[in-house]
Amino acid sequence: MADAIEALEDSLSGSDIHAPDRSHLDTGTGDLLLMPAWADDVAGVKLVTVAPGNPERKLPLVQGVYVLFEQPTLTPVALFDATALTALRTGAVSGVATKHLAREDASYLVIFGAGVQAHAHLDAMVAAREIDKVRVVSRSPDGARALVETATEMGLDADVRAADVVQRAAIVCTCTTSPVPVFDGKLLSPGVHINAIGSYTPSARELDDFVIDHATVVVDTLTALSESGDLVAPMEAGRLSAENVRDLATVVKEGPGRTSDAEITVFKSVGAAFEDLIVARAAARRL
Repeated sequence: MADAIEALEDSLSGSDIHAPDRSHLDTGTGDLLLMPAWADDVAGVKLVTVAPGNPERKLPLVQGVYVLFEQPTLTPVALFDATALTALRTGAVSGVATKHLAREDASYLVIFGAGVQAHAHLDAMVAAREIDKVRVVSRSPDGARALVETATEMGLDADVRAADVVQRAAIVCTCTTSPVPVFDGKLLSPGVHINAIGSYTPSARELDDFVIDHATVVVDTLTALSESGDLVAPMEAGRLSAENVRDLATVVKEGPGRTSDAEITVFKSVGAAFEDLIVARAAARRL
């Protein structure tokens, strides 16, 4: 995770990667996504599916494959499990955002959700900040206990709590499939940083209007403004302006990140093909 965060941060500070908007295909039972990207030295494409009914089947919500090609011959050089790659890069992108947006002394982490992304974000937050307390909020008792056990094995003070625990949080990660806000934004303390990664469609949101009204908003890609209900709904209601939203690459290259200890910051991630390419390239080099 630490290596993935470093690779993303380095590439975002001077990226030459090209990536068109991803293609969506509604299969009737879920989404099939096509996510290509290329740079001078590599090209790649992720074929990934999101099947909302899979958790009930004891199968991953997200599945797929990633193929990496070498430039200039476009020879395929690596094939990756897209589930693992997506978890790693999504957590790592939030890790980069946390390094630039969370308070330096942030140590109290609250995670909503207990699936693959919740585990990835636990790893990412520990890599980005000196975390000592972890609180898990989840509709899945077994999943929550498993995540707490993992955090405990990492030497952290971990427990399962209700949603109102956000009032103590310095960092909040929302890693759910919820179509409605998962906590009351009025409970947040000044200076909290939020990584919101669950909502990737205009009809779903994890954050309420209060959060967006009172936060500085950064996105992984500006397509989040049209893809995520966390931002689409406030924009349509006139509560949020696109001019007041910056992308993470700009923050990394130009700053500023956090401007005061009392500032509430939100990083909204919907996932982008350039992120997959950066992490896949770094993994292939390691291999």
